[in-house]
Amino acid sequence: MKSLLKAVVIVASLAASATVFAQSGSRITREQVRAELVQLEAAGYHVGDGDQAHYPDAIQAAEARVAARNSDVSGYGGNPAGTSQSGRPAVSQADWNAMYRR
Repeated sequence: MKSLLKAVVIVASLAASATVFAQSGSRITREQVRAELVQLEAAGYHVGDGDQAHYPDAIQAAEARVAARNSDVSGYGGNPAGTSQSGRPAVSQADWNAMYRR
């Protein structure tokens, strides 16, 4: 019974340690983090200003201002670059004949 308990503990610890590396696929560099901090500071957020009581509100407001400035670069869509047309696609008479007449 003790060996079963040890096996369960080992498996649980291995499973917990595997989740630590769940986000290792994202390749964000230090330069990207610094650039984001510069954007946040330009939007009015100051790191380490001592105002810990309003931290979530301040960072969210600054992120919203940065997102508004970079609205065309957001990860939730943006302005579509393409156009759309309705109707039949244009096919030349030669192509039409080659596909449908024998």
